[in-house]
Amino acid sequence: MISKVVTDGILGAIKKIILYSLVLYFLYIIRPILIYLSVSLVVAVILNPTILFLKTKLKFNNTFAAITSITGLVSIIFLIIKSFIPLLVEQAKNLSLLNSSELQSSVNNIIEKYSDLYFTNESSIINSFINSKLFNQLDFGYITELLNNIVSSLGSFSIGLFTIIFITFFFLKDSEIILEKLKILIPKKLKSNINSSLSQINELLSRYFIALIIQITILFVLYLILLAIVGINNIIIIAFLCALLNLIPYIGPLISGFLLAVLTLTNYIDIDFGAIVLSKVVYVVIGFVIVQLIDNFLIQPLLFSKSVKSHPLEIFLTILVFGFLFGVTGLILAVPCYTIIKVVVRTAYSKNSTITKFLN
Repeated sequence: MISKVVTDGILGAIKKIILYSLVLYFLYIIRPILIYLSVSLVVAVILNPTILFLKTKLKFNNTFAAITSITGLVSIIFLIIKSFIPLLVEQAKNLSLLNSSELQSSVNNIIEKYSDLYFTNESSIINSFINSKLFNQLDFGYITELLNNIVSSLGSFSIGLFTIIFITFFFLKDSEIILEKLKILIPKKLKSNINSSLSQINELLSRYFIALIIQITILFVLYLILLAIVGINNIIIIAFLCALLNLIPYIGPLISGFLLAVLTLTNYIDIDFGAIVLSKVVYVVIGFVIVQLIDNFLIQPLLFSKSVKSHPLEIFLTILVFGFLFGVTGLILAVPCYTIIKVVVRTAYSKNSTITKFLN
């Protein structure tokens, strides 16, 4: 009798493991759809105050309020993209004039020069590294392919944007109907906590997005000052783009720094590399590091310390997991999605003191 109970228990556990594994695998397979749904949900939350204003103050119905909000969002995106066209055209023109062999030769000459001046000790690790084949094999030809890669990504971006806009429209238009249908799937004993969960989610996400907007604005101003001091063209567009890239945790700042260096290089592509361009790039990189230090040690702790009520290590691990599963989009959506999951689980198991304490 006891052996039968143990066997049934083991078989039941195996069945659950297999079932959960299949569900997780299925979710992994459809992760692009989950990404579209997550992005649409986030956009709907951001536009929700606009919808409420249109419905309460201007007496718009659901459909017209949703159309107006989506049209406004699309117009903003279009204006942003349009503002980048002059930058792309100018950089394409500069890159078309780039002699990658000459640039590579200039860099190697500068490396040899500074190696002779500052690293005369043949046994030093730095000197060995500088005189290695790494620098002799540097290839700057990839710079000319940068814009081509950007252009090739616009097709998939357009498809994704259309899908997100389409889903977001129905999230905004039929939000009440969708919520009512979702409540059918929720156990009766948990329905009383739904309104509380939605209120918490809305509050936390609103605070998080407001903090993001403030962070991007501050970074935009700092980048603007940096580029103005160095004397780069199109500083407003470049500063905005670099600030916007900080929406991608950890990877975004790296891309931003690389982009600043490349755009500085292409701005002065027809000037003597060793005399002017290198010093400009060095100034930009130093300024970028200072801005990132300000962001990491001053701006982020002040803005995000209590916005989502989560420990920094908790956020870091969440971003890693979402990034591994869903790529760059997962990095961006990690914090808002985790916040939603955390509130839902905490509400569903409000009577479980262990889970409640762990998630607080």
